[in-house]
This record gives sequence, C-alpha cells and structure tokens, in this order.
Amino acid sequence: IQIARATTRLRVVATASRPDTRQWCLDLGAHAVIDHSGPIDEALTAAGERAPRYIAALTHTQSHFEALPRTVAAQGVIGAIDDFKGLPVELLKPKAAGFVWEFMFTRPVQQTPDMVRQHDILAEVSRLVDAGVIRTTLTDNLGPLSVETLLEGHRRLESGATIGKIALDGL
Repeated sequence: IQIARATTRLRVVATASRPDTRQWCLDLGAHAVIDHSGPIDEALTAAGERAPRYIAALTHTQSHFEALPRTVAAQGVIGAIDDFKGLPVELLKPKAAGFVWEFMFTRPVQQTPDMVRQHDILAEVSRLVDAGVIRTTLTDNLGPLSVETLLEGHRRLESGATIGKIALDGL
C-alpha cells in the first residue's frame, strides 16, 4: 500500500475483512478498502470502484483467483507473490489480461542482465523509509528465536487475527 502510494499515481484499493485491519490499510495510505471475505469482484462493485488495471495478489491468490479475472480491467495485469499450483489462467483470456509471478530473487539466481535493478529497488525503499514516506509494518517482536517463540508466532499467525508483521530476533 505504502509503496504504491509513494511511487505511483494509482488509486490504491486494499482488501481487509475486519474493522481493525480495514483501518490498518487506511492508515498505511489506501484510498479505499473492500472486504475480501466474499468474492472480490462483487465487493469492488458494491464499493463503487472501477475494474483495476493492475491487481497485486499478495496472499491467498489461489482461493481468490476465480474472482480476479472478473475483477481486472480488459488488458489488465494480475501480479502474485505467493506459492500455489494449478491456477485456471484460461479465465484471463476473454479480457486479454496478463498474469505475472514476482520472485525477488529471480535476478540474482538467474543472473539476469538487469541484476542491479534489485539493488536499485531496495535503495529506493530505503530512501523512502529514511525520508519518513513509508514506515515499517512490524507490530510485534517475540524476542530471541526459540522453539517457544517460533510456536507462539505460528499460533498468532494461524489465529487469523494478526495485523502487520511479527518478528523473532536472531540466535
């Protein structure tokens, strides 16, 4: 949310399903927030939002995917970062929409000619943080890495009630 707001002129519409996570998205800079507990295309329409040209699917992409082709604008693009198998990409054909999968380590692992671009991206994020334009989303540090703190972190994540990021310190 923050990076999209800071680096583009796009209208940023986030998704959340609880009042506290909705507010979190607004506090991070979202122009609007829709409920992702039902079909995303229906929530977007109900909110009076237009079909987006770009969709960043950052989590649970597979469970939302059937609605995303209905949601994206004609010739739009859906980008994902999470792991899954077997998406019905044929649903994108009627809109000639694209699907891209981002993996931040592709450039160094594949030794692409534009490898330095990852450095440029991270340097820009660092500059935005230093300038106070974007802030950390860390909300809790559970302390030193141990079996107990790792289990506590998983318990919190599995509860579905976390907001932001949970960290563990190194050994």
